Formats: sequence, structure tokens, C-alpha cells
Amino acid sequence: MDARLNYFASPTAGKVLKHFMSAGKALKDSPLPTATQELVALRVSQINGCAACIDMHTKDAAAVGETSVRLNLVAAWREATVFTEAERAALELAEQGTRIADGAGGVSDEVWARATEHYDEEQLTALVVLISFMNTANRLNVIAQQPAGDYEPGQFH
Repeated sequence: MDARLNYFASPTAGKVLKHFMSAGKALKDSPLPTATQELVALRVSQINGCAACIDMHTKDAAAVGETSVRLNLVAAWREATVFTEAERAALELAEQGTRIADGAGGVSDEVWARATEHYDEEQLTALVVLISFMNTANRLNVIAQQPAGDYEPGQFH
């Protein structure tokens, strides 16, 4: 499968993606735990059907020590016993923040309250920005039908 667009060859995309990738780097450097970042990025990408991002985040997570059991259970995190309460709160926030149209009310007060029990304001800010960032990345890749499978861990860092 070939992508519909080559973002790396486009002068317009090049200008925009330079800033977008800088935002991604700032998120990686945030106080939000790396494992949480990768789990959230993976879950948002699963919901949005972004194969390129699923490929990237499973490989990046494995490269920093995430287990295959946890990666395989992200899609069913509610029933899985391998996630901390903090990770569960982040995954729930990620789902409601991604499925805004499905929820008709956005993120519920209950979900927000659970997240605030585990993360300070700076971590919550990083988490919300990460969820938004991933939704944007997913849409860029899904619209252009970016192929998956060839990503090497750390390729875009």
C-alpha cells in the first residue's frame, strides 16, 4: 500500500510537521510517565484505526521495556488486571477525549476526577495535550493512508 500523500516531500507539510514534531518532543520530555504516554498513544491510535501509529507506539513502548502482555491488553484495559489505577484513569480519559462525538458531553466529571487523583496539574496538562496530539497524528495518517509495519523504534525522535 502506498500513502496518498508524501508529507516529507511537501514544503507545506514540512513547515507544519517541524513544529508538530517539536510538540511531540516536548510531550516526551514532560513529567507524564513514559509508560503512560505510550499506553495512551496506543489506545487513541487503536480507537482511530491508525495502523502507522499503532505500529510506532507498540514498537517504541517495547523498546523502553513495556511487556507484550500489557501492549496486547490495551484494547481491553477495563477487563485487564495488568494496569495501575493511574494508567486506567489515563486510558479512560484518553477514550472519552477521543470519542467526543460518541459521548455527546465530552469528558465526564467523574472521569476527570479519577484522573486528578493520580496526576498533578502539569501531568494532566501533558496528558490532555498528548490525547489531542495523538488524535491529530492519527487523522493525518488515516486520511493519507500511511502504511504500517516498517517503523523502527525511535525513528522520529
